[in-house]
Amino acid sequence: MSKKSYLLVKPKNLQGEYHKVTPETANWNYLSFGARQMTKGEKWSCHTEDNEMVIVLLAGNFKVKSDKGSWETVNGRENVFSGVAHTLYLPKGSTFTLTATSDILDIAYGWCVVETEHPPKFVTPEETPVVIFGGDNATRQFNDLVPPGFGCSKIVVREVYTPSGNWSSFPAHKHDERILDEQGRVLEPIQEETYFYRFQKPEAYAIQQVYTLDRTVDEIVRPHHNDVVLIPKGFHPVVAEHGYHCYYLNFLAGTDQCLANTTDPNHEWIYSSWKSKDARLPLVTAKMNKQ
Repeated sequence: MSKKSYLLVKPKNLQGEYHKVTPETANWNYLSFGARQMTKGEKWSCHTEDNEMVIVLLAGNFKVKSDKGSWETVNGRENVFSGVAHTLYLPKGSTFTLTATSDILDIAYGWCVVETEHPPKFVTPEETPVVIFGGDNATRQFNDLVPPGFGCSKIVVREVYTPSGNWSSFPAHKHDERILDEQGRVLEPIQEETYFYRFQKPEAYAIQQVYTLDRTVDEIVRPHHNDVVLIPKGFHPVVAEHGYHCYYLNFLAGTDQCLANTTDPNHEWIYSSWKSKDARLPLVTAKMNKQ
């Protein structure tokens, strides 16, 4: 734990764009990620160029005017532990201006180059699918912001809540080799992924391992509040520190718009061992959002 892992990215500051991960900085091919804090009335103008983009509301409220439509959040959340995200999908070739309508606005966004254009889509907390997955002390909550079949080209987005002391992204899985079955269905895509972390208190942390079976990659990182962990390849399980619930926001992009993956064969048996669900879940619901 003494050396700084090349997979752990610290925020640049707490104002303006405090994260920006690109294929150039991450040394990969598809996915870019950013996070930005704004004050009331502040504007952010952008052209998506050849990229599709997804904007996720972390805290506050915003309105967007674009050449593809206009949208506004009216029941945003105070923080990621007090409700479900609003999600805005914008296709390639979009020009937009986003304006903060709350005292503090916090957003995250991901983008990737695509060939085709899809319709924009604005998804409210009430419309967001919520899944309680896993079992025992590996139970966690998925809010599927941009799930497979969403109506886009490559990007997938999910926010995950892992209760204090629980394991997540476990049994460990990977998505770094494109494998098709005999019918041409994707069993595993090539996808790059970012984990963007939030915690209830700044002293909290998670532990994440990123490894390949041959251990050519074998990193253990300790992400804190606002840190990003890069997943270029390999398996990547997480455990939340006891006493603090853990939130992470996943953006994925690669060869296919799906969540297919391959489980570490050493741990696949665990799926059939679970006896119960963690009663603490769900940690957040759409009813918690500001009215």
